[in-house]
Amino acid sequence: MSDLGDWFRSIPLITRYWFAGSIAVPLVGKLGLVSPVYLFLWSDAFIHRFQIWRPITATFFFPVGPGTGFLYLVNLYFLYQYSSRLETGAFDGRPADYMFMLLFNWICIVITGLAMDMQLLMIPLIMSVLYVWAQLNRDMIVSFWFGTRFKACYLPWVILGFNYIIGGSVINELIGNLVGHLYFFLMFKYPMDLGGRNFLSTPQFLYRWLPNRRGGVSGFGVPPASMRRAAEDQQGGGRHNWGQGFRLGDQ
Repeated sequence: MSDLGDWFRSIPLITRYWFAGSIAVPLVGKLGLVSPVYLFLWSDAFIHRFQIWRPITATFFFPVGPGTGFLYLVNLYFLYQYSSRLETGAFDGRPADYMFMLLFNWICIVITGLAMDMQLLMIPLIMSVLYVWAQLNRDMIVSFWFGTRFKACYLPWVILGFNYIIGGSVINELIGNLVGHLYFFLMFKYPMDLGGRNFLSTPQFLYRWLPNRRGGVSGFGVPPASMRRAAEDQQGGGRHNWGQGFRLGDQ
C-alpha cells in the first residue's frame, strides 16, 4: 500500500485530483451510494430543475460495467498519461495556466453537451487534453498496437478509431478533438504563428490560487524551445508498456 500511496502522491497535483475524481465518482455510482441518474448531464434537469452539479459529475462519471469496463480503463490511462505529461512538460511550473486550459475545454464541452444532449463528458475532456499534447509534440514518434509508429499529431485520430472499435462513441472523441483544436488554435497557432491577437488569458485569481513555481512564465504562447526540448526528453525517457503488444506514447 505504501508503494501505491507513493505512486499516487507522485502524480502532478491537478492531474492527481482529476484522476482521483474519475475513480471515486464512478465508484460511488457503481456501489449505489448515489443513483447514477443524478450524475449524468441532462439539460432539462440542469436548466429547469437547477441541478447545477450535473456538469461536474458528468465530467468524472462513467457507467462501468461488463461492456464498458475496458473502455473506461483505457481512457483512465489516457487521462493519467497525457495530463501528467502536459502538466509536467509544456505547463511545468504554471499550474494556473494548466487549470485554465482545463476550465476552457470543460466549459466548451459542457456547452456542446447541453446543445447535443451528451450525457457523459469524461472522454471528451480527456481527448481535448490528449489533442493539445499531441499538437505541442506533433513531430514526436509514438508507438501504438503491433509496433505501429507515426507522428504524435495523428494520435488523437488513431485513438478516436481505437475507442470506437472497443465500444466508444465517435461523437465523444470528435468533440474532444475539436475543443482541443480550438484551444490550441486560440492559444498558440493564431497569436504566435499567424500574428493574431491573443483572445484568451489566464485570470489573475487563478494565479493567486495556483501561483507559478520555479520562475514559470505567466500567460500563454508557444513554450520556449528549451522547455519543449526538456519536456520531450522527459517524455521520451522510458517506454510505457500497457499489456502485451500495447505501447502507447513511447518515443
